[in-house]
Amino acid sequence: MAAKNEWVDKDYYADLGVTSSASDADIKKAYRKLARENHPDSHPGDAIREEKFKKVAEAYDVVGDPTRRKEYDEFKEMLRVGGGFRGGGQSFQDFSDIFGGGRSTGGFSDIFGGSWGATRRSARPTRGSDVETEITLDFREAAKGTTLPVQLTGDAPCAACHGSGSRTGATSACKNCNGTGYVTENRGAFAFSAPCPDCDGTGKVITDPCPDCRGTGTVRRSRSITVRIPAGVVDGQKVRLAGQGEAGPHGTPAGDLFVTVHVRPDKVFTRDGDNLEVEVPVSFGELALGGTVSVPTLEKPVRVRIPAGTPDGRVLRVRGRGVPKRDGSFGDLYVKVKIRVPKDLTDDAKDALRNYMEAEKHMGFDPRATWAGNES
Repeated sequence: MAAKNEWVDKDYYADLGVTSSASDADIKKAYRKLARENHPDSHPGDAIREEKFKKVAEAYDVVGDPTRRKEYDEFKEMLRVGGGFRGGGQSFQDFSDIFGGGRSTGGFSDIFGGSWGATRRSARPTRGSDVETEITLDFREAAKGTTLPVQLTGDAPCAACHGSGSRTGATSACKNCNGTGYVTENRGAFAFSAPCPDCDGTGKVITDPCPDCRGTGTVRRSRSITVRIPAGVVDGQKVRLAGQGEAGPHGTPAGDLFVTVHVRPDKVFTRDGDNLEVEVPVSFGELALGGTVSVPTLEKPVRVRIPAGTPDGRVLRVRGRGVPKRDGSFGDLYVKVKIRVPKDLTDDAKDALRNYMEAEKHMGFDPRATWAGNES
């Protein structure tokens, strides 16, 4: 979630491709369209689309919320008028001018930590931190999908207070802000509201902090979670697990877990999108006379028929034996046949081959008849 002091250089309406007068429904429609077009799961490894997805999500987080949108519009309007703030006959071209003297709880962020005469918002974190980790899978695990345990260390809900931060759940009104959650400072012609620093804008303080977490609601510990990796992930793809990141303070929602998947090469298969490719060694006789060979797949082997007279290097297609797709269908398996020549021949095999070569001459077969090298 973007902080308000980051709104200066942002144009969230432009990021969503709408105008500032767009309706809430139009904003929601634009967000869904752009999020679907740029989602990292649909474009693994595409850094440009991933960055676009993040910008769209950040924009919708602000202007997709009616309260935050109102604050954002008021903020941008204040920046637009005269290039700075004006009031009481004075002009402030730099925000630091406002705090030239006197008490300030946090500089620039104090001004916009809450709205100016509008709805107040808490400075308290609204969710836990996101977590990133990496795993390495075998080729077939990545193609078929798998589940595996992942060990993480980070903030987790305190078991003693169930994440509340209080031993008994008792709270009292904050004395600094009288339970309002905000404090007001007068700067001549200006009055600015800011979240109360003593209660983080909640209006309440814990009177009996939990001894295990010291009132934070979270403790640092290791935990093991089961991660489901969907079928068809590719090397470098990130998988998002919502709510599996670090726990938020005082019972707020957890962040997300992002798992970067690395895939080991396979000794048999290579991959092209949702299709698998495999090279199968065959003999000259199998290509010349035709036959049937056993070919491995992600599941059990299948029998593939080689037509008589198949040339070396030909690719045969086996439908539906590739990588599983999201819609429940499968890619295809492409089988490339490659002649394997024996190094050592018995006398009988040599005699048989000599007889065959004589037979080739009698029937007029010349392997180089159409070879371009004959023209030079």
